[in-house]
Formats: sequence, structure tokens, C-alpha cells
Amino acid sequence: MGFFFFSFFIVPLTLTLTVISTVNSCPPSDRAALLAFKAALTEPYLGIFNTWTGNDCCSSKWYGVNCDPTTNRVADINLRGESEDPIFVKSGRTGYMTGSISPEICKLDRLTNLIVADWKGISGEIPKCLTSLSSLRILDLIGNKLTGEIPADIGNLKRVTVLNVADNAISGQIPASIVGMSSLMHLDLRNNKISGEIPADFGKLGMLSRALLSRNQITGSIPTSISQMYRLADLDLSENRISGQIPEQLGKMPVLSTLNLDCNSVSGQIPAGLLSNTRMGILNLSRNGLDGKIPDVFGSNSYFMALDLSYNSLKGPIPGSLSSAKYIGHLDLSHNHLCGSIPAGSPFDHLEAVSFMNNDCLCGNPLKTC
Repeated sequence: MGFFFFSFFIVPLTLTLTVISTVNSCPPSDRAALLAFKAALTEPYLGIFNTWTGNDCCSSKWYGVNCDPTTNRVADINLRGESEDPIFVKSGRTGYMTGSISPEICKLDRLTNLIVADWKGISGEIPKCLTSLSSLRILDLIGNKLTGEIPADIGNLKRVTVLNVADNAISGQIPASIVGMSSLMHLDLRNNKISGEIPADFGKLGMLSRALLSRNQITGSIPTSISQMYRLADLDLSENRISGQIPEQLGKMPVLSTLNLDCNSVSGQIPAGLLSNTRMGILNLSRNGLDGKIPDVFGSNSYFMALDLSYNSLKGPIPGSLSSAKYIGHLDLSHNHLCGSIPAGSPFDHLEAVSFMNNDCLCGNPLKTC
């Protein structure tokens, strides 16, 4: 009787311990998705995937994997090929990985951060199913060899704050749905093969603070709607094929401090507001087709760390009001059709001749005497 009672008691206890052990580990479906993701990649030098062993993918031993402590579901994949992590320091090299990003990753439906960055050799396309990950907040795939297009339904990712696919070989257009990414704060599409026009309603991205689209093949004009982006501080459209005029409204943006439009086919005159806006600190309009005079609108609160208007068709004199600016760090007015005497005083007394060379008839220090 006593033995029967003890056996009856111990069996439920064993079952309870088994259930607790299972609850505290990641579900088999998450583990299977991670192993399928791993199987599509090859990392030959660091051995980071050698840590992906055992039944519990929420174990701290699984390099780059983190789980939600309340649900034990995989929440973060953070794999960076350039890191100060001891595994990189010990090997004395940056990471290198080939293969592709398996669509099986999309079965991790509680994923909030997906970072697979700077591995240099990962190819293939961005899995379209990533747009179904409604909890995703960071999608960072910079520095690989990804091809194909940005998924058309990218706008479904309403919670994403960072979208970074720079330094790949992505083609196609910027999806029209991107304006639906209502939480997006940082957009980096630099150094790809993206073509077509910027969506006309791009300004709907009201939370965006940085839009980095340089070194692509983007055409068309700069959407006027961008001026509605009251949080936008950094806009980089350089090294594209953008044409048309610079919208005057950009000069009225409340926090825009960096505007790079260099190496495009922008034409027309420079909006006065871009030069009089005291929040503007870096303005690069070089290597375009701008003409007319440089607006004489600088003031005592003008503070430019860099002002580059070189390689255009600007005419007339150098504005005298530049001398009243609080600070002008780098100034380049070379390769235009400017004429007249270079104003005296700051900032001109610390600039070299290269800032004024190849104009029609500029004279005065640091060029030849008028």
C-alpha cells in the first residue's frame, strides 16, 4: 500500500518537472526555424553557428539569439559581421558569410529585431514573407550582396523604426507601400541599384528623421511632400539621377540640418530659404545644373560646417552677407561662372584658392588682386 502511494505520488511530480523544463525553453518550432536559417548560411572562420546546439535556443549559449523572458519565444537575431565581440577580437578579423536568408526565418512570428549585417557574401533576395512579421521593429541587412527588390508589401511593417538595406545590390523601385511604415525613423537604402522615382507621398513618413538614399539610380524630381516631414534632420539623395528644381519648401523645414543633393541633374535656382535657414549645417549642391545668383541671405546666425556649391552654372558675385555668417567651415564655390571681388574678412581669410578656382572673373584674396 505504501509503495503504491509513493509510486502514485512520484509520477505526477516527474511529469510536473518535465512540463516546467519544457515551458522554460524555446518551442521546437522556433528552434527548427533557426536551424533552417542556419542551414542556408555558411560561416567558415568564426564558428558562431557552432554555438547553436542543444534543445533550448533561448539559452545564452546560442550566439546572437535572444528570447522574450516571459514567453520564451525568439525575439532577437543580432548577427553583425563587424563587431568588438571577443569572438571577433580573438580571431583578429571581420566576419564573412555566404548563402542566403531562408524564408523559414518568417516562422519566428514574435521576432522584433532581425540584424544580419556586414557579412559581405550573403546573397539572394530579401524574403518577401518578412512583411508578415507584425512585431518587427528593426530590420538591418546592411553590407551583404542581396539582390532582387524591396518587398512590395514592406508597408505592412507598421512597427519598424529602422530599415537598413544599404550596401547591397538591391534593384527595382522604392515600393509605394513604404509610406505605410508609420513608425519608421531611420531609412537607409544607400549604395544599391534602386531605380524609379521617390514616391510622391513620401512625406507621409512623419516619424522619419534620416532618409539616406544616395548612390542609387533614382530618377524624377524631389517630392514636395518631403517638406511635411517635421522630424527629418538628414536627407541624402546624392549620386543619383534626380532632376527638376529644388522645392522651395525644403528651406522651411524645422529641423533639416543636412541636405546632400550632389551629383545629380538638379536645375533651376537655389531656394533662398536653404541658405537663410539657421538650422542648416551641411548643404551640398555640387555637381548639378543650378544657375542664377547665389541668394544674398546669410546672417549672423548662419552656421555652416560645410557649404558646397561647386560644379554648377552659378553667376554673379559672391554674396557679401557671407561675411556676416557666424561660422563657415568648408566652403567650395569653384567651377561656376561667378564674377567680382571676393569679400574680405571671415570666412574668406582662412580659405584657400581651390575654393574659388575655375570661375569667370573672381579676384581678390586668395586669388589674384582685382
